[in-house]
Amino acid sequence: MKPVAGLAEIVLWTHDMDRSLAFYRDLFGLEVISPPDFPKLFLSAGTGPGGIPEMIVLMPHPEPGGTFPAPKPERVLHHMAFAVDPGAYDDLETRCRAAGLEVRQGIHPVLKGVRTFYVDDPEGNEVEIIALEA
Repeated sequence: MKPVAGLAEIVLWTHDMDRSLAFYRDLFGLEVISPPDFPKLFLSAGTGPGGIPEMIVLMPHPEPGGTFPAPKPERVLHHMAFAVDPGAYDDLETRCRAAGLEVRQGIHPVLKGVRTFYVDDPEGNEVEIIALEA
């Protein structure tokens, strides 16, 4: 048996919790599962092995005035990806464009028979959307 059964969480620093929450909750439909008064926001992206939620955790930046490197090659996180149902792909792409996001098309280098596009979250983290071709 392999020791890793899935990906449980990705923790992202943010300068603006409201903007980041709007991006992940309102645009992508992730559900907030942390208590209302908790300083970090835990958002469920689905359910992984054993019922453990797959989560994006939004955490206040430790230095409120601090900055992230602007050039993408200098950033620690290259990108993350969400798998979506084929029937939701076009609608999500349309919603991203309507939200004023730059939508960049891509071709996955390993997975065949998938469609993919990329957008940036409010802090500049790249988010890939992957769906099986319908």
